[in-house]
Formats: sequence, structure tokens, C-alpha cells
Amino acid sequence: MKNKTYDAIVLGGGAAGLFCAITAAKKGNKVLVLEKSNKLGKKILMSGGGRCNFTNFNVQPENFLSENEHFCKSALSRYSAQDFISLVESYNIDYETKKHGQLFCINSAKDIVNMLISECDKYKVEIRKYATAKDVNYLESDSLYKLNVVIEDKDKTEDIQFDSNSLVVATGALSVPSLGGSGYGYELANQFGLDLIDLRAGLVPFMFSDYMKPICEKLSGVSLSVEISCNNKTFHEDMLFTHRGLSGPAVLQISSYWNLGDKICINLIPGIDVADYVKKIKSQNPKVILKSLLNKQLPKALVMELELLLWKHLANTPIGEWSNSQIEQVGTKLNNWFLKPSSTEGYRTAEVTLGGVNTDFISSKTMEVLDQKDLYFIGEVLDVTGHLGGFNFQWAWASAYVAGLEI
Repeated sequence: MKNKTYDAIVLGGGAAGLFCAITAAKKGNKVLVLEKSNKLGKKILMSGGGRCNFTNFNVQPENFLSENEHFCKSALSRYSAQDFISLVESYNIDYETKKHGQLFCINSAKDIVNMLISECDKYKVEIRKYATAKDVNYLESDSLYKLNVVIEDKDKTEDIQFDSNSLVVATGALSVPSLGGSGYGYELANQFGLDLIDLRAGLVPFMFSDYMKPICEKLSGVSLSVEISCNNKTFHEDMLFTHRGLSGPAVLQISSYWNLGDKICINLIPGIDVADYVKKIKSQNPKVILKSLLNKQLPKALVMELELLLWKHLANTPIGEWSNSQIEQVGTKLNNWFLKPSSTEGYRTAEVTLGGVNTDFISSKTMEVLDQKDLYFIGEVLDVTGHLGGFNFQWAWASAYVAGLEI
């Protein structure tokens, strides 16, 4: 078995892993990145519809979920969105700003991956793909991490022992296993005595098993802007009906605040009190039917389904013949449509994993394990999860940066 020694070994060749390796190598450290798949930055390449929403102009601690709401503050203040934008600009990567301060590559997410690989080359970061760490042990007498690694390339299989003064766990989480998501980082956390906060899929579509299932199937492809609420959190974004249920930015955002058994509340016409609006039209144009009125505010296919659901017996009755209480009843439901998802689509399509390594065991300034010298956890493996919109990438850059500086 071959043996090689490094100043730092980073497990995971994604956003956080590569950026930490670059930051550590800039200081002159000899750094190795071990990536289990055949490609670096798989999640970067798939994100933002292939154009990578790499950060957000409006990064605030309030954009992150964690048992410790203060944990993310230090790293985010030490490495800002503007810091990463400056790096992107130094590579002449074209980008654009979309709504809510989201920044996307104009051409391709490959621009970000190629930039990170160029930085790795520039600072002599060694990268080994197809690499799986079978055993990780800490030799306290030598202050060394010893890794038994299997590298299974197409042509050959190697068993190599790598030694390192520092070990960085940037293995991601359980979301989208097809892009390399796994629970390996959690296994290492347990090995070194760290607790986990309960794991579940986040930024993920909802599914239904009740009357909503056939409605969603019929409306698949229909989208509209809504206000969606759950557990005292509200988002105003687009919602999309799918064959399985509900998706779109609004649903993905609120899914991170939803627990099994909870109802969600959807305001289908934000900014308009529907009952008041209909009553006003009733006095001006009493012969109109409600469907005609709502077709101006909502997709026609959705209005048709809502009519069958909420006012079927009054479908052809002019609103002048509706009582005010009937108008208020339907209006309230359109402004407060309560639905009960049966589940989410789970890790298969989730953009992130909620929960993770308990931050009580981690230094918020350096990402180092408090009771385990030179062991770091960064990125999604930690119990820090951002909203949709580039926040999870900014957490990857920031947590990687502060760990890399410390190595």
C-alpha cells in the first residue's frame, strides 16, 4: 500500500470542498481533494437549470435555517457575496442578476466549475476522483489523520493510505443521490462523537393523496404567483402544478418549514381581498358570473377546477344573485386555500438536506470540531440550510473559506 502525506485532505469535490482546498492551498499548504465520483462539482453543474445561481446580493442570517440561528453569522460576514462575485469577475464570467437578488451565469454553470478547477491548478491542489475513504482514523500521538482510500478508476483499482495533518469533511448531504449525495459525512460525525440534528428533505415539491391529486394531474404545467404560508413563514413566489403535486419556487421555499401533518395556506390572488373585489363588481355588473371575473386574475384551467371544488352549485348564477355571505365564503377560500400535503418528493428531487451535524460541536469562526483538533465540517453536511436563491452556495463558499484560512 502506497503512503502519501498532506497538510490537508478534503473529502468531497463539490462547491465547499473545492473552495476550501483553494483557500488552504493559497497559504502554501499541500492539499488533496478526494472525490468519489467521476466528475467535480456535479451539483454546481445541475443547479439553476444548468446556469448555477452561485450567490445572492441579499445574504442575511434570516435566509438560513439552523437549530442555532446565530451560527452562520460569523462565516457569512467574513466571506461575503461580493467577495465571490469579485472572483467570478476576475475570470470574466458573464453573469446576470434576477429577481430577489439571485445571480446566475449567463452561459453555463461550467464556468463556475472551470474557475474552481483553474484555481486548484493555480495553487497546486491535488485532486483524485473515483476515491472512496474506507477508513478514517486519528493517530493522536502523531496528530495525524490516516485514511485508507480505494481509487476505482476504469482501468485499475488502487489501495492508498493518505496521511494528513488536517481533515475537512465536505461530503454534502442526502439530497439528489444521483449527483453524489450521501450520508458519509454523517457517519464520520458519529465516529468522532458528534450529534446530528434530524435529517429531512428541503427545498422539495409536495405530493398529495387526497382530492388534490387528480386536480394537480389535470393542472400539470399551470403556474401562477401566490403567497404561501406554513408555521408563521410566508413566501411570495411562483407556484407550479405537477403530475405529482405542487412545485415551483414558492412551494420549494415553504417546504423547508413544513412538517408531516402540517397544512399549508395558499393565497391564490395576493394583494386582492377577493370577497371585497367581487362585492364591488356585484354592484357594478351584477350579471357577470364568478368564473368570468376570476379568469382575469387566475389561469382559466385553475378557475375551472376551483369552480368545481368551491362553487359548483352557483357556477351559472350571476354574482348579483349571490348573497354576501356566499361571496365571503368563496373569497376567503381563494385568499386562504388550506391544503394538506401527504408528503414531499423526498431526497430524490430535494435541493438540500435540512438538519445535519449539530453546530454545538463546531466553531462558528473556523468550522473546526471543538473537541477534535484539525477536523472540520463545512457546507451542507452541517445543520445550516439556506433558502432557495443562491444562499446555499454562499454558505458553501463562506464556510469553506473560514476553514481554509484556519488550516
